[in-house]
Amino acid sequence: VTVDAPVARPRPAVSKPTADQTRARNALRRAARRSQQQAAAASPLPSPNAGALSPDRNPYADAAAPYKVDHLQASGKFPEPLLNTPKTVTVISKDVLADQNATTLKQALLNTAGVTLGTGEGGNAFGDRFFIRGFDTRNDIFIDGVRDSGVSVRENFFTEQVEILRGPGSSFAGRGTTGGAINIVTKKATTEKSFYNMDQTVSTDPSGRVTLDVNQVISPTFAMRAGGVFQKGDVEGRNFTTDNRGGGFVAATWNPVDAVKVTADYVHTDIHGLPDFGVPYFRPGPTNSKGQYLTTAGGPFPDFGVNRNNFYGFVNRDFFEVHQDLATINTEVKVTPDLTITNKTRASQSLLNYIGTIPEAPNLATGTLTANPQSRYQPTQVVANQSEATYKFDTAGWNHTALAGVEISRELSTIDSYTGLTSEVTGNTSKSPGSFNNVSIFNPQLTFQQFGSPSLTGLPTNISIDTASGYLLDSANYRDVLILNGGIRYDDYGIKTAGFGTSGAVKGRWGSQAADFGMPNFNAGLTLKPIPITSVYAAYATSSNPVGAEFDGTSANYGGLAPIVAGGSNQIFGPQKNTAIEIGNKWELFDRHLLVSGAVFQTNVENARESVNTTVNGVTTPLITAGAAYQIRGVDLEVSGKITDKWSVFGGLVLMKSEVTKSLVPSANPALFPTNVGLPLANIAHQSFSLLSKYQIDDTWEVGGQAVYRSKMYGGTLLAANQGTSLPSFWRFDAFAEAKIDKNWTAKVFVNNIFNKLYYTAFYISPAPFVLEAPGRTVALQISARF
Repeated sequence: VTVDAPVARPRPAVSKPTADQTRARNALRRAARRSQQQAAAASPLPSPNAGALSPDRNPYADAAAPYKVDHLQASGKFPEPLLNTPKTVTVISKDVLADQNATTLKQALLNTAGVTLGTGEGGNAFGDRFFIRGFDTRNDIFIDGVRDSGVSVRENFFTEQVEILRGPGSSFAGRGTTGGAINIVTKKATTEKSFYNMDQTVSTDPSGRVTLDVNQVISPTFAMRAGGVFQKGDVEGRNFTTDNRGGGFVAATWNPVDAVKVTADYVHTDIHGLPDFGVPYFRPGPTNSKGQYLTTAGGPFPDFGVNRNNFYGFVNRDFFEVHQDLATINTEVKVTPDLTITNKTRASQSLLNYIGTIPEAPNLATGTLTANPQSRYQPTQVVANQSEATYKFDTAGWNHTALAGVEISRELSTIDSYTGLTSEVTGNTSKSPGSFNNVSIFNPQLTFQQFGSPSLTGLPTNISIDTASGYLLDSANYRDVLILNGGIRYDDYGIKTAGFGTSGAVKGRWGSQAADFGMPNFNAGLTLKPIPITSVYAAYATSSNPVGAEFDGTSANYGGLAPIVAGGSNQIFGPQKNTAIEIGNKWELFDRHLLVSGAVFQTNVENARESVNTTVNGVTTPLITAGAAYQIRGVDLEVSGKITDKWSVFGGLVLMKSEVTKSLVPSANPALFPTNVGLPLANIAHQSFSLLSKYQIDDTWEVGGQAVYRSKMYGGTLLAANQGTSLPSFWRFDAFAEAKIDKNWTAKVFVNNIFNKLYYTAFYISPAPFVLEAPGRTVALQISARF
């Protein structure tokens, strides 16, 4: 039998995949990885007290540990989770805000380590002014990634989370950001599920507050969300001071097709009341022939026996109003699975309007002070547009997320003040219109003085800032072991001011100034992940502060640009340059529900501006010089999340050491400090600590508390602590308890400042400054409904 062997058939040649096929396969792999990561992040269940996932949960936070936020809102600029981000970022989720009973941005940041409250005299006296890592960030506040220029008091009723990016970062945020930037993330409509929330709070201030938050799913592709706040109340421990608020927001989300998402929102806030410029500062002396104090003895008058409740203003004249409206529309289009294009347009307006009274120049011999009026009428308008393209691609095992963007904005502001501040009963009692120099320090006797109707001077200063920016960022991840980050940004910045000012001894003179600067900045970071739950990183970043960028005032001392500048354009210097290096380590512990981070950092500032008074023919003129330099070093420790299923924590410890390394002007008080060089930075707490802790006893009860510490603060002009003034360190303790009545209703009791601690949050830069006093003990009951 003959059997024929099988004949081998030729195999077809294996064709190489085309470039399009390779990109498609890589896109599928990335999509699978993202799905696995999202599933892993969403798989843990919340604590037993929370039950199922809440439809109003923070979408950026760990669902099982809502104190821990995993992602920032700007996913294109920061594509990696916080664990892999080479930067110290503190994120205050709305769950933390709720347990802190923090209803404003100011209250939330005063509870945060590494942040100090600031104040001004005639400009940003009541607005949100903060110092992060030693430097002013009052115009580095953003809402949903767009700069919120001007002066405002920001409510939290529309806030999802507050992101604090520490250290310079102009490649991310544009101009400024010497100490960092703050981004407020607003609540968005969700198509997941409808919900209806209400909170009612009464407290011993006394005050009452109601907030609403309603999300309605209209269709599987469209949802709307609306909310509001109403508050009427006093301030505990401060006579006559009131704090009344109202506002609302509406947001919409629309997904016409899977690849397109459109969100739109509008926020309105209205805050008004009787302002409080605080208490006077006791300075016993002695002084030399030039009026310079020879000792650092002294402190706020309440520490020396004056009633802490004393109010030095005038209830029939003083007031404050802060109004804000902002509208945003954002469109996101997924052109391909790897390419996303977004466009965001913002239009906003705000108004700061007040007359307040500063207690200053105390006379120890007579026991009186000067009650000096300050006023401001400042509307601000902003129009901004951001267009970004995010592209994800692979090269040689590296997964890239690249972002290219352009941003244009126009910021307009008008600054005016009030006249007619003199009492219609007694007239002027000092050289300054509306000032009284015989007000008792111990028992202010003119609180109910009668006044006429004030009016605006009609001599405003107009400010306009136009900025055009382009930026490119890239994050490259190699097998989740090595991550490289880098970015560059160029800002074309132009400012114009025009209005009335003082030239020598001549007041009411018309003038104008203009300046243009090009500002390139960059950042670079390297992150190493030896195991999945930890990262070690090093980062370097730069930023620039141009003249006039802080336009809550026109004084160069505060970063403004006046329409009349002594010395003309010779007084307009180039941008301040800032650089920072940071080395840190982050861990996700306890089933990755607790984020712990630690970093050492150093920030250097060069070409900083300083002020010096020059007197010619009896006329004193403030002049500006550039060339000062500062350095600040520190350690930043942070923790957020859950240690166990029942125990949540959120807090931090920041230790800093600062120094003026170069100064070209004399010290504000040469009798005490011959030179500014070697002095620490002024008006900041160099050591600070905060810890919020909550424990779930059972399915019904939760209890918690908070400890806040600030070290001693030293006062001075600009940044040098050269006045010899100081505010004492303090500890403050809060507590709360929550009872779940049923699946829809809860009751919560807060005790803020349990021991009624007398402490101070900020003070002015003068030799005998006014001091802002914190509220006393407050007990509040909150009833909440969730449907």
